[in-house]
Amino acid sequence: MSSFDPRLTPARPDLAADFLRGKVEAERFVPGTPMRVVAPSAPVRKIPAPDASLVTEALCGETVTIYERTLEGWSWGQLDADGYVGWLPDEALGLPAAAPNARVVALRTPVFPGPSIKLPVAAMLSMGSRLAIVDEREGFAVTDGGGFVFAGHLAALDAIEPDFVKVAARFLGTPYVWGGRSSLGLDCSGLVQVALAGAGIAAPRDSDMQEATLGEKVPFDGDLATLRHGDLVFWPGHVGIVEIVGKSEVLLHATAAYMAVVREPLGAALARIAAAGAPVRTVRRLNPAQ
Repeated sequence: MSSFDPRLTPARPDLAADFLRGKVEAERFVPGTPMRVVAPSAPVRKIPAPDASLVTEALCGETVTIYERTLEGWSWGQLDADGYVGWLPDEALGLPAAAPNARVVALRTPVFPGPSIKLPVAAMLSMGSRLAIVDEREGFAVTDGGGFVFAGHLAALDAIEPDFVKVAARFLGTPYVWGGRSSLGLDCSGLVQVALAGAGIAAPRDSDMQEATLGEKVPFDGDLATLRHGDLVFWPGHVGIVEIVGKSEVLLHATAAYMAVVREPLGAALARIAAAGAPVRTVRRLNPAQ
């Protein structure tokens, strides 16, 4: 099984997904059960323990195929959107119901139990959450679960934002959280993934995966003038987005240096990171023609 990335391969020595039969060795193979995230978000961990590191995060409405459920309340499975494998809390999952037809495009939106902003908030959903909307009342979209969400915070599931960099900029000030993908906290590659999803572009989860697959590699010798709006700049274990603000070039990224999503002057940011021992390794351009 050494040729398979364990982050993306639902296989362990004792258990593996049925579609991997003949490709990996395991004591038993199971077909898996489709589930969806019904909580505002679900932590995905490497081991089934509440104090284990977060490896990624699944947002409300996203789907997952579960291959094992434990008596201790954990489910082991694979996220359908990006293929990431890990342990999720059982209480955050439910059986698939109505197919989602809308997604949250505001940074964060409250869910109310009725069509009034004066009612207590039942949940807060992050950008990218997926919902099945079955009705609309008094400016609120009604979900299949009976929740009420301000309709102006939603868009059709297939709606595409024209500039993923502007999507990423909505997260400015959001705390840096290793493994996070929500408006309450996210990491560098999580920011890139969620922002690209808003523009209709599927992206893998981790920065090394993004560096290997997104767009095309473009040469960079340190000349900032060769960089373009939307270029992805990679260091070992980190990724940032080039943003042109007026006539200024900045680096938009989620960084542990400031524990937040920030804008830094591009030249200063590259110099700061290089001084810490990590010069730019790769620049990739999603639209090579630009």
